[in-house]
Amino acid sequence: MSNTVNLTSAMRANLLSLQQTAQLQGQTQQRLSTGLKVNSALDNPASYFAAAGYNQRADQLSTLKDNIGEAIQMIKTADTGVTGLRSMIASLSGQLTQAGAALGQSTSGTLLQAAADSYNSVIKQMNDLSQTDSTYKGVNFLQSTTTLTVDFNETSTTSITLSGFDGSTTGLSITGGAVAVGAQGNLTTANIDTTAEIAAVQTSLNDALATLQSESAKLAGNLSTLQTRQSFMSSMMNNLADGANNLTAADTNQEGASMLMLQTRQSLGVTSLSLASQAAQSILRLF
Repeated sequence: MSNTVNLTSAMRANLLSLQQTAQLQGQTQQRLSTGLKVNSALDNPASYFAAAGYNQRADQLSTLKDNIGEAIQMIKTADTGVTGLRSMIASLSGQLTQAGAALGQSTSGTLLQAAADSYNSVIKQMNDLSQTDSTYKGVNFLQSTTTLTVDFNETSTTSITLSGFDGSTTGLSITGGAVAVGAQGNLTTANIDTTAEIAAVQTSLNDALATLQSESAKLAGNLSTLQTRQSFMSSMMNNLADGANNLTAADTNQEGASMLMLQTRQSLGVTSLSLASQAAQSILRLF
């Protein structure tokens, strides 16, 4: 025996309308709570997967952008090292001036020894600064063996390769200031004990400054390229995010208006169902 309760066609129609309204309310509430009109592939497969692709590429570009930011810091560190080397070369020139002033004096051997010691001390500091201290995240562009490839897209089809240069005194061809003084205070070996030798060393310093200027220009060019790419990548990430948002984001104003309309429809549906049931309730008056 069937236990099915028979409903009138009017009641069945109103009940179906209420069920549909409740389903639409649930969908609208989900959109309002998440801010998305496409929450899964079931809502709209084309839009969902397209937006997922845009978001995935934006995440990949974000990682590349971070790598570009690190490369920028590496170049800035190298430029700081170049600035330090320039300052130290100026100090070396000062030592040469002192050596030149010592020539012709009775104590020239002692004075030249002091000037040479100071000169060689600065030479050591230059090598320490360029080969050891100008390092960022293990990368030092003041070393000729350094190369770094920075990718500009997720497929690594566009990139830039950054190369270092030898910022040591050997790489810059800076002549040393070796001096040895005999037992009587006389020079036994020296390369800054004549005006000509001092001039030659000064020429090597000027050449080193020219080399640093050239390398600094290369660093500046690479820095400009990286900064331009970084800015472009930020814009591209925004474009991808906007594209994904346009495909999946819900219009909260529209969804809010839809919710009000659904609530009104639900209220009317309940009233209509009540009216439809009155025909059945009228039978009770026969008893």
